[in-house]
Amino acid sequence: MKQQQSGFTLIELIMVIVILGILAAVALPKFVDLSTDAKQAALNGLAGAISSGGTINFADRSLHGTASGVQVTAVPCTLAMMQSMVDPTTSASLLVTAYTPGGTAPSCTLDLNPVVTGVTAASVNIPLIN
Repeated sequence: MKQQQSGFTLIELIMVIVILGILAAVALPKFVDLSTDAKQAALNGLAGAISSGGTINFADRSLHGTASGVQVTAVPCTLAMMQSMVDPTTSASLLVTAYTPGGTAPSCTLDLNPVVTGVTAASVNIPLIN
């Protein structure tokens, strides 16, 4: 009586390992590059949040004025001004690289500090308060 064995042969197991290795080698670079995209998205999200906060402040002061009744004029966009809008750990990683007043909305340019390769600066528009 011949006994039948069940299971995989050594060649089948090696082929499965080779196929998994090829799939991992193809997919891994796609996941490694996600960190730059995540940092870019975080910077753009922060710029949008600061811009929205400035717009809400502009709308509130335009509608109600200031507590003393005197309207506030625009100030240059600085890191110190940004720190009041975000938490200290976030503002420590920001670098305000430019301030461009013009029209009704001056803009600030934010970048990561230290600069990350592949991450471009984000522009923040803050309305003037006259």
